[in-house]
Amino acid sequence: MSFNNLLPLHRRDTCQTSESSQKLRTSSQSNSSPPPSSIHTVIWLNEAIAAAAEFVGTFMFLFFAFGGTQISHTATTDAPAAGQPPDTNVLLYIALSFGFSLMVNVWIFFRVSGGLFNPAMLAGMSAAAVIEAILPGPLMVSTNLSVSIARGIFIEMFCTSLLVLTIIMLAAEKHKATYLAPIGIGLALFVAHLVGICYTGAGLNPARSFGPCVATKSFPGYHYVYWVGPFMGTLLAVGMYKIVKLVEYEIINPGQDSDGHQVRAAFQTFQALIPGFSR
Repeated sequence: MSFNNLLPLHRRDTCQTSESSQKLRTSSQSNSSPPPSSIHTVIWLNEAIAAAAEFVGTFMFLFFAFGGTQISHTATTDAPAAGQPPDTNVLLYIALSFGFSLMVNVWIFFRVSGGLFNPAMLAGMSAAAVIEAILPGPLMVSTNLSVSIARGIFIEMFCTSLLVLTIIMLAAEKHKATYLAPIGIGLALFVAHLVGICYTGAGLNPARSFGPCVATKSFPGYHYVYWVGPFMGTLLAVGMYKIVKLVEYEIINPGQDSDGHQVRAAFQTFQALIPGFSR
């Protein structure tokens, strides 16, 4: 028997083997990869869990914040008269209630949904209604404007921009201290409340201002301040973030955070100092 008679048989076996192996690979891939319907189910399930976490987190954040505010106002007699300085103990109590409540609840839900809590209107209304139901006295957690509308908008804008920029730089931008972001976020809200409580009530969050208005059935004519101001503050914070990302802030001071950008910074330094230096 010659090799010419064997070669066609060998080629035919090879083709059959390759075809069978291809079928096996195809069948294994089809068996290993889930159908599109199950993938969509998992995606929607994850979204539902994240949404539920946002609702619960917002409710818990505003519940304890509103509770502290209600207690601080209940413990005092009347609001300070015009021309008198505000009670710093009350301001500090309210600021601590909001700041630490946000810090704790962001830390709880940070791994689930990111802990944004802004805005979740239903949770804000629910928290205000529960506080009104379980704590004595009328509900006194609404934001009140004590300056002009223009000043109130800008105060809300700058206070909100501090909070949003803190969230972006500490939580959205990943670094070695990202797990400590809830502390920075809570402290940012605390500082913003120290500044804004006396003038606008420090809304900084439409859910925080809208919920008490629904619970008390009272919408003042300046209520839009607590929507326009935070919206402008968010735009300001995003604009600042875009600027620092445009100039590549990660490599400006490479020793600040050991996240791998030192090598890139050193390479760019060599490119600038050594003529003709390339990869």
